[in-house]
Amino acid sequence: MTTSRTLYSLCGSDISRPFSPHCWKTVLSLAHKGLDFEERPLPFTVVPTVEDGFSKTVPILRDGDQLVSDSFEIALYLDEAYPERPSLFDGEGGRAMARFVESWSQTVLHPAITRIAVLDIHNMLDEPDRVYFRDSRTKALGRPLEDVVANREAEIAAFPALLAPIRRMLSFQPFIGGTSPLFADYIVFGALQWARITTGADLFADNDPVRDWFEGCLDLYDARGRSVTAA
Repeated sequence: MTTSRTLYSLCGSDISRPFSPHCWKTVLSLAHKGLDFEERPLPFTVVPTVEDGFSKTVPILRDGDQLVSDSFEIALYLDEAYPERPSLFDGEGGRAMARFVESWSQTVLHPAITRIAVLDIHNMLDEPDRVYFRDSRTKALGRPLEDVVANREAEIAAFPALLAPIRRMLSFQPFIGGTSPLFADYIVFGALQWARITTGADLFADNDPVRDWFEGCLDLYDARGRSVTAA
């Protein structure tokens, strides 16, 4: 079966292992909507060349004649374009909640995962992307990648404490979205899936309900999240 829907995502030298946290948000968003799509994982340096340079970053979604970039914008687009299918936000409150969860994830979880995974990601890339990645991340982080991960084991040990808000929330409800997952769940899932695929590190506490939630998210939509194994 063919589809006019294409999701451009991010990979290293192995195209079967797309790892971007933002792209995983969109993968589960499309599955949540029950929409067929073809995923096209691309190396970092190829992304700016697709769709006539539409975006320097992924995810990029082509849906027929429509092009949309940025995982949150794609989620908003999907809810507007397919209102008859399950909502990713369940209204204005869900959108506002997802904005908060995204801000928390990108200011708390993403920096910590970067300090654990940045050299692993570099090592997953082909040579042209390694050069680009090392240069851009060294400038962004202000130090060599090897220095960034110098305290990697301590960062892994400290990571479960960062999940305390989600852990407490799961004592009240099974998903961030309530009784079933919403885009807010996919935001946090994307961050943890990024770590799982690039590092394979165990970032959960013992008997952690967050681990149970994450495993449940891996099983969603015919176990789409498990289609890529851990590092």
